[in-house]
Amino acid sequence: MLTVDFDRLGVGPGTRVIDVGCGAGRHAFEAYRRGADIVAFDQNADDLAGVDAMFEAMADAGEAPEYAKAEAVRGDALDLPYGDGAFDVVIASEILEHVPADDQAIAELTRVVKPGGALAVTVPRWLPERICWALSDEYHANEGGHVRIYRADELRDKITAHGLHPVHQDYAHALHAPYWWLKCAVGVRDDDNPLVRAYHRLLVWDMMSAPALTRTAERLLNPLVGKSVALYFTKPAVPR
Repeated sequence: MLTVDFDRLGVGPGTRVIDVGCGAGRHAFEAYRRGADIVAFDQNADDLAGVDAMFEAMADAGEAPEYAKAEAVRGDALDLPYGDGAFDVVIASEILEHVPADDQAIAELTRVVKPGGALAVTVPRWLPERICWALSDEYHANEGGHVRIYRADELRDKITAHGLHPVHQDYAHALHAPYWWLKCAVGVRDDDNPLVRAYHRLLVWDMMSAPALTRTAERLLNPLVGKSVALYFTKPAVPR
């Protein structure tokens, strides 16, 4: 389940990509599959071990081109161990809402984008997220949980303040918003609730089968209740 549009970012053979806060690696795997040189970056060693194992499995199965490079790197998003302009594409999907010092994280994300390169940032959308917070404190008030709710224009301004230009805004995962509202209403840890289990089966079926009905429904609902907002930016090329 991808939140970022890789076609819009132009990720392909030889593209140097870093997925900051990669988690379980869903975006890193897509970049590798497309032939990019990908760095999956996170502070969670357990997640990175799983990502590294998947990279190896993909290579063994021929699911990524032989020339593509993939590595899992542990570190702090507030201090990326890379030089200025090191990457063609920087991805930060669903991480900034977890970071208290988000201004510092944004400064690092924008710093490592090369001139002429692209940055994609996704966060939970304001309205669906506000409903979750209203229904449940447990949803966000926990270690490593969400520390803020962004408005898209607020986040855009934080990023453009570092010299990047906004190029597109999109929404994703509308079918997931009611699922999280339901979980917040019955208890976020109550996975055995019959309604939660039924909705989860629907989401899994949708992700595995991608039927036209649900794909069309989500595309139509995304502008209204998309769970995530995705913002795309470019860094101006250095003048000659």
